[in-house]
Amino acid sequence: MDAVAEQDTRVGDFLRQLETERNASPHTLRNYRHTLKEFADWHQKELQAPPPWLSLQRHHFRAYLRYLSRNKLSRSAIQLRFSALRTFYRYLIKTGELTELPIKQISLPPTKKRLPRFLTAEQMNDLLMAPLKEMRANKNADQGPLIRDAAILETFYSCGIRISELCDLKVEDIDWDQQLVRVMGKGRKERQLPIGTPALESIRYYWKVSYHLQIPDSPVFLSNHDKRKPMYPRLIQLRLKKYLAQAGIDPEMTPHKLRHSFATHLLNAGADLRSVQELLGHANLVTTQIYTHLSTDKLNAAYKKSHPRA
Repeated sequence: MDAVAEQDTRVGDFLRQLETERNASPHTLRNYRHTLKEFADWHQKELQAPPPWLSLQRHHFRAYLRYLSRNKLSRSAIQLRFSALRTFYRYLIKTGELTELPIKQISLPPTKKRLPRFLTAEQMNDLLMAPLKEMRANKNADQGPLIRDAAILETFYSCGIRISELCDLKVEDIDWDQQLVRVMGKGRKERQLPIGTPALESIRYYWKVSYHLQIPDSPVFLSNHDKRKPMYPRLIQLRLKKYLAQAGIDPEMTPHKLRHSFATHLLNAGADLRSVQELLGHANLVTTQIYTHLSTDKLNAAYKKSHPRA
């Protein structure tokens, strides 16, 4: 086996282990594959050879860090790349090919802690109404995609799910009697989420007008171009931009901001942090706690109202 084939085999074995033993999501696998290929391409260009994974030293990774910094990658993007490389090397240690991480003790730029952006309840209502307003304003337009988009927005806000989770939803995942939806989250972890009546009614109406074949393994939401294929993230992002603009909201808000809005509105209404953690599918409570910083005004109001020395 030549050197290039050997490197490809090692990376391939690592990715298969991620998928089979650690139940990594397709999104995670795609990111790890991209990171390792990107590093390999950089090494090939800089040193005219594929990376000898087992003999790389700290100075190689410091050079790679300088390369990423020169290309003005964000701090979070750099952190993600080095996280993937560390995971790969921990796998090599686990298989006995290495005894220590060559990537340790490399100082990475710290990520800035940013509070997540979210929509107010009023903005969220305006967004949910945007497809319906377009239907009334353009009665001659194809109503099917607009009805589907209304159901998608209702589902996002009702369940607080990730865009990948929404695209992966199947007909069989919806329990109509219990008003629950089964979601496969990060790490292939399954969770049951409540789904509200408005979202269920929107889905039912969308299926009715689109003549949706309600086969158990059929996607809940279908793309415009092929009625057998599910919606895909880029199409949802483009459709959302349009409705945000129509609702007078910053069109740069992403589908993930609807998830932020879901969490923030629940906490503002009195939901406890542990419950919101379960609904969001966060493995660590610290990840959920960032949303508590968004309720400062409410906390201040409660303090002034309740504390005798406020």
